[in-house]
Amino acid sequence: MKFGVVARRDKVEALKLAYRVYDFLKVSGFDVVVDADTHKYLNEFNEGDVLPLEEFDVDVIVVIGGDGTILRVEHKTKKEIPILGVNMGTLGFLTEVEPHETFFALSRVIEGDYYIDERIKLRTLLDGENKVPDALNEVAVLTGIPGKIIHLKYYIDGGLADEVRADGLIISTPTGSTGYSMSAGGPFVDPRLDVVVIAPLAPIALSSRPMVVPSSSRIDVRNVAMTREVILAIDGQFYTYLSPETEITVVRSPRKTKFVRFSREIYPKYTMKIKSRF
Repeated sequence: MKFGVVARRDKVEALKLAYRVYDFLKVSGFDVVVDADTHKYLNEFNEGDVLPLEEFDVDVIVVIGGDGTILRVEHKTKKEIPILGVNMGTLGFLTEVEPHETFFALSRVIEGDYYIDERIKLRTLLDGENKVPDALNEVAVLTGIPGKIIHLKYYIDGGLADEVRADGLIISTPTGSTGYSMSAGGPFVDPRLDVVVIAPLAPIALSSRPMVVPSSSRIDVRNVAMTREVILAIDGQFYTYLSPETEITVVRSPRKTKFVRFSREIYPKYTMKIKSRF
C-alpha cells in the first residue's frame, strides 16, 4: 500500500502532524510521498519522497487541513485517489477524522477496515472545451463588476429553464449543497441523491427560485448582456474572467471524488433523554 501526505500550508500544527504521519507510515514499512508544497513549508521530509500533486500515484492520500486543502488536492491530482481527511480547518465538512484520531484511523486503513464514499463532480466546458478543473462543490457564474447584476439565461437539456437578472448563478453537487448554494437559498441535498442544484444568487425576480435536476442533465448558461464579462469560480479555488460571448456548459464529470469513511451514517444518531420530575 502506498500513501500520499498533504498538509494545510498556513498552519504549523497541520505541517507537524503531516511529518508525524509521514514518519509513522515510513517506520511501518509503507511507501510514502509528500506534496511538494507541503515540503516547501516544512523542509524535513526525505527529498526522494517529494512530488507535485499532479504526479501522485498512490492508494490513499492523507489530507491534513480543511475543506480548502481537500479541494486543492482534488483540483490538482490526475487520478481518482481516495482521500482520508484530517480536520485542521475552520469547517471540515469534507474531513473524516479529528487530529487526535489520526493514527487510530490510519491503523484502520492499513487493516482494510473502511469503505469508499464516492461523490459526483461537475465538468465545465467553455465553448465546448474542457479548460478548467472539475468541481466537487459548485460551479458559480458571477458578476464581473461588484454591485452590478448580470443577465443570464440557462437551459436544461436544450430547453430554456429560466432567465435571471442576479449577482450570479450557482450550479452545485449534493456535496456542495451545504456551501455556497445553501447561502443563496438552495436546499440541503442528501449526498446519496444523484442530482444537481441550480440556485440564482440574489435574483431580482421573486419567481427565480432554486431548482433540482437530475445529474445527467446538460446545463447551458448564456450571458445575455453581451458587453459585460463574467467570472467563473470553481469550488472557490479557481477563478477566471470570461468574455461575454463564452458558451458555458456544465455536465456531470466522468470522474468522482473518493473519500475514506469509517461509518455509513449520514445523520448522527441521538438518544432523547427525558428528565425525571422527581
